[in-house]
Amino acid sequence: MSHIEAPAPHCTGSKGSIELCIVPVERDIGDFTVRRVLPAPERKSVGPFVFFDHMGPADFPPGKGIQVRPHPHIGLATVTWLFEGEILHRDSLGYVQPITPGAVNFMTAGRGIVHSERAGPDIDRVSRLHGIQCWMALPDACEETEPRFVHHPAPTLPDLRFGDARVRIIIGTAFGETSPVEVLSPMLYLECLLPAGSRLDLPGDVTELAVYVVEGEVEFDNEVLPSGVMAVAAPGARMRLAATRDSRCMVLGGDPVGRRYVWWNFVSSSRARIETAKADWAAGRFGAVPGDDEFIPLPPP
Repeated sequence: MSHIEAPAPHCTGSKGSIELCIVPVERDIGDFTVRRVLPAPERKSVGPFVFFDHMGPADFPPGKGIQVRPHPHIGLATVTWLFEGEILHRDSLGYVQPITPGAVNFMTAGRGIVHSERAGPDIDRVSRLHGIQCWMALPDACEETEPRFVHHPAPTLPDLRFGDARVRIIIGTAFGETSPVEVLSPMLYLECLLPAGSRLDLPGDVTELAVYVVEGEVEFDNEVLPSGVMAVAAPGARMRLAATRDSRCMVLGGDPVGRRYVWWNFVSSSRARIETAKADWAAGRFGAVPGDDEFIPLPPP
């Protein structure tokens, strides 16, 4: 059983420092509803980020939970960042790894990988799941790289304090600190916890930058950003966030990698490559996920 608040009123995006504000749309992924922010009709990507889903918070009764059967990916890297709950990751490389709050499971699909995302050990009791899932398109030279998976426990990520504000560097370099997560193109991904009354200046050396307000409310350049809204900064703008309530924000961006086609779980610079991936999945030419024999069929055209 999922619970998602009604969409918040969005900022106007009329100020010079904000290029665009995006309000997510709800998507039903089976016993679970998410807010999909990217891709949006008005903006397909921010830096290499081509997919951004806000999951929950969702409450599940005993015996229920997220059950995403094995499915394929190409041409992307993916990370799920949890605030609450646990997801069990399995993939065709043989990795079995829980995703827990504050830790990073970073999967690079490259030429092709299959994985599943299932409820964790808390399925036997009332549980809650809340987090963000992102896809980052790979640069042209790395689209067909070998698939890989790495796990980084929460204590290995830089955890910084600026007065009352707290910043965790999930991916990239900021404020003189660098995440241990290795990436194939320049990108930045932060979680920012801002108590009411606190302020935070965001890095100004990121080619494309956006802020998504998970909870609370912040102001930027005299524009109010409520929860459930992503504000994309205008090129060259310096962002100073001021929290009017206790807030949690995600900061994302980096260098764009060029035009990308996105169909189902496939991302590529080539339409023909996506057609090949479709045929490969339909014909069973992707690898299997050990210990998880189900699969999601190819969607209809």
